[in-house]
Amino acid sequence: MTQQEPTGIIGKAKDAAAEVVDEISSAVGGAAPIIPGTPGSGTPTIDEPTEPHDPLPPKPAQHGPVPHSPTGAPSKDGELAAAQQGAYLTTATGVPLRDTDHSLKAGPRGPVLLQDHHLREKMMHFDHERIPERVVHARGAAAHGVFTSNGAATTLTRAAFLAEGASTPVFTRFSTVLGSRGSADTVRDTRGFAVKFYTTEGNFDLVGNNIPVFFIQDAIKFPDVIHAGKPHPDIEVPQAQSAHDTFWDFVSLHTEGQHHALWNMSDRGIPRSYRMMEGFGVHTFRLVNADDETTLVKFHWKPRLGVHSLTWEEAQLAAGVDPDFHRRDLADAIESGAHPEWDLGVQVFPDTPDQMFEGIDLLDSTKLVPEELAPVQVIGTMTLDANPGNYFAETEQVAFHAGHFVPGIDATDDPLFQGRLFSYLDTQLTRLGGPNFDQIPINRPHAPVNDMLRDGYHQDAVHTGIAPYRPNSIDGGCPFLAGEDVSAFIDVPQAVEASTKVRAAPASYDDHFSQARLFYLSLTDVEQAHVKQSYAFELGKCYEQAIKERQLLALANIDADLCQKVADTLGLPAPEPTIPLTDEVPSPALSQIGDTWPVDGRMVGIVVPDGLDDLSGVREVRDAVFAASMVPLVIASHGGVLEDGHGDPVTVQRTWLTVRSIELDAIVLAGAPAAAPDADPSADVKAAAPSTGTLEPRAALLLSEAYRHGKALGGWGDSVAALEASGLPAAPAGVYVGDDASDVIAHLVTLLGSHRVWERFPA
Repeated sequence: MTQQEPTGIIGKAKDAAAEVVDEISSAVGGAAPIIPGTPGSGTPTIDEPTEPHDPLPPKPAQHGPVPHSPTGAPSKDGELAAAQQGAYLTTATGVPLRDTDHSLKAGPRGPVLLQDHHLREKMMHFDHERIPERVVHARGAAAHGVFTSNGAATTLTRAAFLAEGASTPVFTRFSTVLGSRGSADTVRDTRGFAVKFYTTEGNFDLVGNNIPVFFIQDAIKFPDVIHAGKPHPDIEVPQAQSAHDTFWDFVSLHTEGQHHALWNMSDRGIPRSYRMMEGFGVHTFRLVNADDETTLVKFHWKPRLGVHSLTWEEAQLAAGVDPDFHRRDLADAIESGAHPEWDLGVQVFPDTPDQMFEGIDLLDSTKLVPEELAPVQVIGTMTLDANPGNYFAETEQVAFHAGHFVPGIDATDDPLFQGRLFSYLDTQLTRLGGPNFDQIPINRPHAPVNDMLRDGYHQDAVHTGIAPYRPNSIDGGCPFLAGEDVSAFIDVPQAVEASTKVRAAPASYDDHFSQARLFYLSLTDVEQAHVKQSYAFELGKCYEQAIKERQLLALANIDADLCQKVADTLGLPAPEPTIPLTDEVPSPALSQIGDTWPVDGRMVGIVVPDGLDDLSGVREVRDAVFAASMVPLVIASHGGVLEDGHGDPVTVQRTWLTVRSIELDAIVLAGAPAAAPDADPSADVKAAAPSTGTLEPRAALLLSEAYRHGKALGGWGDSVAALEASGLPAAPAGVYVGDDASDVIAHLVTLLGSHRVWERFPA
């Protein structure tokens, strides 16, 4: 193998790499990188500490809810006022304790005494630590941040948080839909993308998904689709996935779900990261401006890092090797300073009586509007810059509600949307123990609350006055109704056409296949190949032959080639379509491939062979990776530090036992590592790879996995030997071997901008 110049898609890498070298040389120099993942803010000692001191503060990248009272008043207390206090162990009522390791007994060997109030309290609280998990979206991760408006929406809405320059705190929760709290992050599933805006006019919750369309058109069918997607009720498998009979039984019979199912079978169903995932409000919303003019919009979150996905093998490996892959990625990126950003945009439509646009029914949640017909107009940017301080108090107890509107934003008559306005409130009563869930700190508004709602479980407010009703004179008439001088919420006086009560859907809801076909035809050849593989895998996991055949009938109505390839894999004949296939104009905006994006937060593995007598190149690459807002992970045969007697020690983050390709976006070799002392299949089965000569067998596995997943590879020194021993092709695309470390890392930074080396996936 010889030194390679990037080719094809990456042909422009050399010139761009030179610019990266210049940027790197003027960056942080030898500053030590911030490697995320340390469990606490303090450094533990080997011996148990005995000198009393107050609780340690959170890590710099963490904070809790901004303190407000239960009724929305800014608190003078700091964030730690609600945290544990004092250096000594106490009961729940603050009584200091001298022992918590032994029950109170009648003698050292005697029975436990009923009077042991500390045992009773400790066990009682432990026995009730868990609350019911969410029926859907149970598996989640979240972060604090800020939304800054650019003012572009001021002609559309009177909402104060969308005024020019307005800055609003937010809390964002990402989630999978089907799995339990203990399921894996990287399963093929829809992802939730929910944002709580703490606006000056009350909380606004934009509760959406990473897919712009939904499985159903009417909320009354939501229990059906979730019951079909959840594990089989007899044996409780499979967990957190749709590759089973009940899901495909429902979708193949209820064909309005075919469009969403196709998105799930695409790469969108296995995102690379929450940071690289689009978000959609799904529904059409109605905006009201200061002149009481109304407009219809669809909300879009556009990640600054681009929209990227895992390969299917990566997703499967991650589910076993690191089931917390997505939540760890989000937390580590924020901790390392690579704060993820999304632009919030809207597609704008006239508020016509029929609520249609270019023949598309805007009230049908199984339909999207191509961006080529209605461009997304950016109205602000969200930055997530802090991790939660406590998962349960924040991520688990945050309560989103599709009906949390603010003045200037309202719902439309979408029947799926209408049902959500009921469902979200209903579910909190069980999960969070009563009607006062908005008083939990993470849910508290940052605006004054005077709601006349009283009592109930977990009432934290201490209300004054004696007249929680209107009208009253005893409390001086307070609270008063907001007049024209206050931006009150307005229920738009929308005309409702005279009609008859029916359980039916409009004729415009009958088309279940044209937009699924539009989406499929908008994908690149590589993405279409992944869709075919996904259907073949999912249907191949079904037992019932009739379900496979019925779903093939649905695929025939989407695309003949798609249907044929899936049928071939299943060993079944491909049926003919039952409807004419429509001529659809592809929408390039629906594809994830073809652009370049920032590399913030990417993980770069730096492989260091034993006995390397000059670590200057390793330090140079480490610092360059850090300067490019990425995270370097040094990989060696043992933990600890590496030294050469010339510069600062190099800390090792991964060993051959603990590293796996899925957590790395690129790999840089400082040479060819020889087999480590623990390269024994009896100790680590990964070392049982086919003979690679003197090369560390797990290095060969690492490189071969990364290569077939389309990741950038590079090295200097005798790294060519490692690449050759790993069985890579003679002239591999996206592999760069240079004379010095700075040249290599510059080229790899450029390659990472395209996310993957797509040339390795020929159509």
